Amino acid sequence: MSAGEIRVEGDAGVHLGEEMKGGRIVVAGNADSWTGSMMSAGVIEVERDAGDYVGASYRGSTRGMRGGVIHIHGNVGNELGCYMRKGLIKVHGSVGQFVGMHMKDGTIFVQGGCEGRAGAEMTGGKIAVCGVVPSILPTFTVDSVKAKVKIDGEEVPGPFYLFVGDQTENGDGKLYVSKAANTHLKFYEEYL
Repeated sequence: MSAGEIRVEGDAGVHLGEEMKGGRIVVAGNADSWTGSMMSAGVIEVERDAGDYVGASYRGSTRGMRGGVIHIHGNVGNELGCYMRKGLIKVHGSVGQFVGMHMKDGTIFVQGGCEGRAGAEMTGGKIAVCGVVPSILPTFTVDSVKAKVKIDGEEVPGPFYLFVGDQTENGDGKLYVSKAANTHLKFYEEYL
């Protein structure tokens, strides 16, 4: 798809908007796995939940989302934004494990929590999580506490712990995690 608009009155199956180059897709229900896989432009909006690998690369590829916007109003499964290179993904709910895995650039904003392993092997880009994160991968270093984070030109009030990594990849990706929702991470303040 490169232009126009599609509205789905109900649920959508796998590969919705795969390699999308423009236009707009709105799903009034849920979307299955690989929504927006390898898309480069356009907008996908899902009014409920989405499956695994949203905005990710397809099996065997390292070309994740390269542009555009994906907006999920509910929850998302595992490996959101895997191999993401550009673009914006906003999730109103929570996400599974490995959000932003292998991420190179772009922005992922999660208003809910994350099940863990956020940013594994990322080399660039920005991930912000406003809810609970059980732990931070040991290959990330704490950088500072930020009063806010800017997402797509809008300021999201914090405070947020800022972690940088993944060090195993010599990465300089930024992982912002809500300080208020993650009091169990307070021990990182000793290293600031």
